[in-house]
Amino acid sequence: MEIKASFPSLRDLNISRNSFTGSISPIGDMKLSYLDLSQNSLTGSIPPSIGDIKLYHLDLSHNNLSGGIPDQLTMGCSSLRVLVLSNNNLQGQIFSEKFSLFQLQELRLDGNHFSGSIPKGLSNCSYLSSIDFSNNNLSGKIPSWMGNLSYLSEIIMPNNGLEGPIPVDFCQLQYLEILDLSNNTISGSLPTCFNPAEINHVHLSKNRLEGSLTRQFCNSSSLITLDLSDNQLSGNIPDCINMLGELSYLILKNNNLKGEIPIQLCKLQKLSLIDLSQNHLSGYIPSCLNITTFDEASKVDPSTAQAVAQPPGGPISTDEPVYFTTKSVSYSYKGKLLTYMSGIDFSCNKLTGEIPYEIGHLSKIHVLNLSHNFLVGQIPTTFSNLEQIESLDLSYNNLSGKIPPQLVQLHYLSIFSVAYNNLSGKTPARVKQFATFNENCYQGNPLLCGEPMRSCSVASPPPLIQGGPTQGREDDGFIDMGVFYVSLAVSYIMVLITIAAVLYINPYWRRAWFYYTEMCFISCYYFMVDHLPKQFH
Repeated sequence: MEIKASFPSLRDLNISRNSFTGSISPIGDMKLSYLDLSQNSLTGSIPPSIGDIKLYHLDLSHNNLSGGIPDQLTMGCSSLRVLVLSNNNLQGQIFSEKFSLFQLQELRLDGNHFSGSIPKGLSNCSYLSSIDFSNNNLSGKIPSWMGNLSYLSEIIMPNNGLEGPIPVDFCQLQYLEILDLSNNTISGSLPTCFNPAEINHVHLSKNRLEGSLTRQFCNSSSLITLDLSDNQLSGNIPDCINMLGELSYLILKNNNLKGEIPIQLCKLQKLSLIDLSQNHLSGYIPSCLNITTFDEASKVDPSTAQAVAQPPGGPISTDEPVYFTTKSVSYSYKGKLLTYMSGIDFSCNKLTGEIPYEIGHLSKIHVLNLSHNFLVGQIPTTFSNLEQIESLDLSYNNLSGKIPPQLVQLHYLSIFSVAYNNLSGKTPARVKQFATFNENCYQGNPLLCGEPMRSCSVASPPPLIQGGPTQGREDDGFIDMGVFYVSLAVSYIMVLITIAAVLYINPYWRRAWFYYTEMCFISCYYFMVDHLPKQFH
C-alpha cells in the first residue's frame, strides 16, 4: 500500500475498515497529523519514514504487521498523543532507550508479542492517561514510577507475566478509572491506602494476592466491577461494602475468605452478578439480597439501556471481561452483553440454614448455584417465579421434602441438579425443559421416584427411624419382648441341664456339690434358731 504526497494540504487521513493488503510503503513528504489505517489486512513492518511526519494520532491496529516499533517513530514523532498498534504481530521490546514521545496521552499495544519489561521512558510521559499492554509477553515488576503519572485513568495489562506486588505508589492515582492486572503473577497484599475515588472497574483475578480485605475500595463509591477471584485472599468480606452504591459485579470466588455473607450486601441496589464460590463462608444466606440487571434498573427498552445506565465518570459498558460460571462452564461476559447478565453463585462453601424463599422473587437472574453447602429445609416453591433462570444447581446439600412441581414453568432452564440431597416424593413431570434432564440430575436421593428415576410403584427403601413410638413396637426400640422372654427361659433351662449333666458324669463334683449344699442348709438352720424370737421355736 502506497501513500503518496499527492495532497500537500491533507491533514487527516482515515482509510480504516477496508480490505487493503500488502505492506505500507515509505511515506513521502506529507503534512499529515492524523493517520488511521486500522482494520485492514496490511502486512510487513512499520515504515521508519512515519517518524518524519509530525503526527499527533497514529492508528495501525487490527492488521498483520510484524517486527518492532522503529526508533525513528519514537524519536521523530515528538508531538504524538495517541499511538494505537493493537492486535498485530509486533514483537521485541516495546520501546528502545531512544524515546521522545513525551506528549503521549493514549498508548494501546495490546494483542501483540511484545516482551521484556515496561519501558522506563514512559516515566517522562506526564500527560499519559491510558495504557493498554494486555495480551503480550511482558515480564518483570510493575514499576513504582507509574504512581507518579497523575493523569492515568486506565491501566490495562492482563495476560502477561508481570510479577511482584502492586506498588504502594498507586495510591496516588486519584483519577484512575480502570485497573486490570488479571492473569499475571502479582503477589503480596493490596495496599491498604488504595481507594481511588473515581475508579469504575478493578480486575485483579488469577494472581497470587494474599492478605485480608480491610478498607480497600471503601471510598470508591463509583466502583462498578470488583473482580478479585482466583487469588489467596483471606479474612472476612468487609462490612463497608455497602458504601459501594454503584457496585454491579462482585466476583470473589476461589479465595480463602471466611465468616458470614455480610448483610450489608442487601444495600447494594445495582448488584447484578455475585460470585462468592469456593471459599470458606459460613452462616445463613441473607434473605434481603437484591439482584437485578441494568436493563431492569433503567426501566426502558433494552436497546437504549446502555445510554441510560451511566455511572459517574463514564459509560457502564466496558470491554474488560468478567468471568462467571454459567451452565457448568466459565464464560467471559463483556460489553453490552454484560449489562443483561444476572446471577448468584454461593457454591462450595459452608453455608447452613434454609434457602430464603425471597430468592424466588429475583425473577431476572439467569444463574443460581447453591451447591456443595450444608443447606437444609425444602426447595422454595417461589423458585417457579425465576422466569429467566437458565442454570439452577442445588446439589450436594441436605435439602428435604418434595421438588416443587411448579418448576416445570421455567421455560429457559437448561441446567438443573438436585443430586445428593434427602429429597422425597415424585420428580417433576417430564414436560418442556424437564423432559431433557436425565437421572444424574436427581441421583443420591433414595426416596425420589418417577421418571427418569425408578417407578413410584416400586417400594421405596424404609426411612431411618429417628426415635419415638412406632406402630406394633414397644417404646424400648427394635426389641421384640416376647422373643426376649422365650430366649431368657430357654437359656435358664439350658444352664440347669448343663449343671445336672456335669454332676451326673463326675462323682467327685457330685459329692462336693451335695456336701456344700448340706453345709448351707445347716448354717441357715442354726442362724434362724439363734436369731428368731422364742415364740417361733
